[in-house]
Amino acid sequence: MAGKWLKTACNLCYINCGIEVLVNEERLEKVRGDRSSPKSQGYLCNKATRIPYYAHHKDRLTKPLRRRTDGGFDEIEWDVAIAEIAERLRGIVDKHGGKSIALYGGGGQGNHAGGAYASGLLRALGSRSVFNALSQEKTGDFWVNGHMFGSQTCHTAEDVHHCDLLLVIGANPWIAHGFPNARDHLNQIRKDPARKLIVIDPRRTETAEMADLHLAVRPGADTFLLGAMLATLVRSDRIDHAFIQEHTIGFAEVRQALLDIPVEEWAAAADVSIADVERCAAMIAAAKAMVVRVELGIQQGINSTLNSYLEKLLIMLSGNFGRKGTNQLHSWLQPLWGNSPNQTFAPTGDAIIGGLLPPNIFPEAVLNDHPDRLRCAWIDSSNPANTAANTAAVERALRSLDLCVVVDVAMTETARLAHYVLPASSQFEKTEFTLFNFEFPTNYFHVRAGVLPPLAGTLPEPEIYTRLAIALGLLPGDNVLAPLREAARRSRADFAVAFRAFIAENPSAAAVAPLVLYHTLGQTLPDGTAAAAPLWGAALACAKRSPQAVRRAIGASDEVADHQLGDLLFDTIVATRQGTAITRHDYDEVWSLINHSDRKVRLVVPQMFEWLARLDPHAAGAPKEFPFMLAAGGRRMFNANQIFRDPAWRREDPDGAMLINSSDLGELGAKDGDWIAVESVIGRLVVRCKVDDAMRNGQLALPHGYGQAYPASDGGRLINGPRINLLTESGNRDPIAGTPYHKNVAVRLALVSAQEAAAYQSQSERIHLRAAGQ
Repeated sequence: MAGKWLKTACNLCYINCGIEVLVNEERLEKVRGDRSSPKSQGYLCNKATRIPYYAHHKDRLTKPLRRRTDGGFDEIEWDVAIAEIAERLRGIVDKHGGKSIALYGGGGQGNHAGGAYASGLLRALGSRSVFNALSQEKTGDFWVNGHMFGSQTCHTAEDVHHCDLLLVIGANPWIAHGFPNARDHLNQIRKDPARKLIVIDPRRTETAEMADLHLAVRPGADTFLLGAMLATLVRSDRIDHAFIQEHTIGFAEVRQALLDIPVEEWAAAADVSIADVERCAAMIAAAKAMVVRVELGIQQGINSTLNSYLEKLLIMLSGNFGRKGTNQLHSWLQPLWGNSPNQTFAPTGDAIIGGLLPPNIFPEAVLNDHPDRLRCAWIDSSNPANTAANTAAVERALRSLDLCVVVDVAMTETARLAHYVLPASSQFEKTEFTLFNFEFPTNYFHVRAGVLPPLAGTLPEPEIYTRLAIALGLLPGDNVLAPLREAARRSRADFAVAFRAFIAENPSAAAVAPLVLYHTLGQTLPDGTAAAAPLWGAALACAKRSPQAVRRAIGASDEVADHQLGDLLFDTIVATRQGTAITRHDYDEVWSLINHSDRKVRLVVPQMFEWLARLDPHAAGAPKEFPFMLAAGGRRMFNANQIFRDPAWRREDPDGAMLINSSDLGELGAKDGDWIAVESVIGRLVVRCKVDDAMRNGQLALPHGYGQAYPASDGGRLINGPRINLLTESGNRDPIAGTPYHKNVAVRLALVSAQEAAAYQSQSERIHLRAAGQ
């Protein structure tokens, strides 16, 4: 059998480039870029070529599991698992209320599309608490956007294609991408003498090597550098007064706050010369169109929410917003997060931002004695035992729950602590899509049909949640849904009328509407894409919000009435295997995406002024007892997220080595490749070290995506690289958003005994042999 090339998308980062995969005898064999993809146009990075290691590996789950009292697991049948879980869920709700249940997940090993079904079912039980990776990375940015643009769902995009200055802060797009076709665009900027690149990063990264100006900021001092840059721009009056006057409110107060910054002291705290601060300000002022690209370097760094505010001020005061080649807002098909200003989580008092809770508070939310503490965690496609701060505390919380259920494709570290584990089909064995659609002026969406049959014994998430909803009495019977299904087969107009009437008559079914749509409208969709049925409502709403932008994107003729536009958008989305444009805006339409009624940006955020005023430049740097600053969770050429469990996918860096400057390593009395101990206030790891003189003195880096225990040939499990969150502490977090300061973990280093080093070397050799297929 020769095999067949099928269209899908990469699942390794949120860009989700279009790819084609060669499927032969129910196995995914090769990957190439999809030239027909309107967004990525055939672009492919080295990581995507290794996707077969995700699709086929030895740690897949094929039977529901129930944990025994001794910690082991028994395989059970699906109907037994569903009945027992439903009974225990109902018992928890009856005794403690639905607020005692939290959803932790979305977007990991198994799914993104399943999130609508999981959240719907838990909401029907009264649950409102959600933890996920977004609230471990981005909610400080969401909080700032809510104040400045009027809603936490307002989110900035980058028109990198057309800028003449790209300012990259705390990011390395050559390795981590972050915008479509990143390497192509970086190369274009590098080759064009009229275009410039500035990089702010402690390490001289691959992207910094290409830069016209690299500001090697002191780790954790980004706030001081950004403040010094803004103060310099204001003092020299190199700001866009016309833009500020027309599009913003509150400049006078912001100007005074920035003039109060002692530039020389703040630049010294950042360890960047005044000359380089001035040069950076001059390049910003000279640019016709600047794009600011930020990532976790500042969003998981010290003062992370304040960093996001200063980043936005830099965009606004320089007038680089809402024009070609600048930053903008973007449209949504369906917002990936919510808008929840001034809401708090009662058991801990922490802010709920974007409808999400930060993983840093998860242990406290479970282990404290508040009457509304969490007693049940439903964990769908996430692995907090490896990915959340303070692994020991997270594991303790997971073990103490009355009920912990994991839905995943593999036996993750979190699954090993659950009461029940339900095996999901993988991302290439079912319909998938993500809501990571951040482009402007043209935004894209990609519904990808399954390209492999589901692994025997697994179920796609809509089927898992259907069985649970029926067992819990939340989903109407087929006799009730059958008329809806028939209406969907007749026409979309008939279905719309029938569906509205159904919800009016069955208001309790509103929370599980995704499942209702899956079993009715979904049965009429092409290529087995029934799981995309919940996007119908999103498409209708998108067309209502931005009718002209939708018309341009899908080429709708004037003969298509406004009330038909949403259905046409939905049909285009579910029928197009390579993805499709969903909105195409004119640049001046960006102002319509601001949620303030006057469409103006609010520059004043009082909490940020207070934070600025209390900053102490003399406190920058690592404490004496822990003199190194560790960036925990860096991106490298051969690491991704936790979905890659088989270490054989890595062509290099199988140990997840710690990067360290040669002079720091020499002072320790160690050499390149040695095993050394890294100690923080809460934990200790032994890691292999690797010399990298692109690192600053006093700066260390460990990668994310390691720490999984994978089956070994002798029946045991080998841990693949460092579990970095054994070092991170839950309290080392942003005071507003709760995002962890993973990029600034204070640690010390120590030599290890020859015996301990030999033990780690033996483990490493076994991983090397396994990766080599021996």
